[in-house]
Amino acid sequence: MKTIGSDTEHELVINRSRFICALGRVGDEAAARDFVAARRKLHWNATHNCTAYRLGEQGEIQRSSDDGEPAGTAGVPMLEVLRQRELTGVVAVVTRYFGGVKLGAGGLVRAYGRAVAEAVDGSDLLVLRRLSVVTVRVDYQHGGGLEAELRRGDDRLVAVRYGEAIELEVAVADVDAFGEWLASATSGRADVEVTGTTTIETVE
Repeated sequence: MKTIGSDTEHELVINRSRFICALGRVGDEAAARDFVAARRKLHWNATHNCTAYRLGEQGEIQRSSDDGEPAGTAGVPMLEVLRQRELTGVVAVVTRYFGGVKLGAGGLVRAYGRAVAEAVDGSDLLVLRRLSVVTVRVDYQHGGGLEAELRRGDDRLVAVRYGEAIELEVAVADVDAFGEWLASATSGRADVEVTGTTTIETVE
């Protein structure tokens, strides 16, 4: 899955109608509704403010609204762009100022979909990766070198705690492969336990 790096806006004109697409990065439905409300307040005199959003780890939460346009001609094509681009945590609001020329159902579908697609094209996209978090417990003899090695590698060091032993929290893509590497690196003197999951963002 992917998301946008920051909020963005894009405008296009089709047969004298202005279509202004605003994309917002949101974490839940309340934030999505707040974003929609803010755009409707900003463009209170627009003909329509149509919306679509996807949320959840796999984009499983999906909502759309035609806001007075013929059913299925605005919110659905907007949502379809978010689906096709595999986006989540994103809300799209397309504001339309009617220019006096009717576009027909097919024209509306193309216009609303295009507005969102072009806004996405102009955004900085981030790839979301779900990783396992493991806690490694190791003695001081091996802890310092292990910490330094982890900071240089592909696995992500999340936290380091010092006590009777050194505890390192590490985000890893492959728990089994990490366990094999750890056993080799510490001569089998480290304990490893899966303690959670995390999501990281990388530039597409």
